[in-house]
Amino acid sequence: MMIEPPIESLLKRTGNNKYKLCILAEKRAKEIASKVFFEGAQTAPGDKKEITQALEEIEAGIVVPSEE
Repeated sequence: MMIEPPIESLLKRTGNNKYKLCILAEKRAKEIASKVFFEGAQTAPGDKKEITQALEEIEAGIVVPSEE
């Protein structure tokens, strides 16, 4: 069960479109994962997972959906 960030605040960022939220989070999580893979960055045991980082960036407004 996801507690933070709250799903309600994430949905507000995508106009209450849960599918857009899923796609946006998935794309950003893949970008984060590929950056770690290609740059060879080491992750500490306590580091957040890529999907958590992506959702936090969406909530903060760092990552926004494109207007298509």
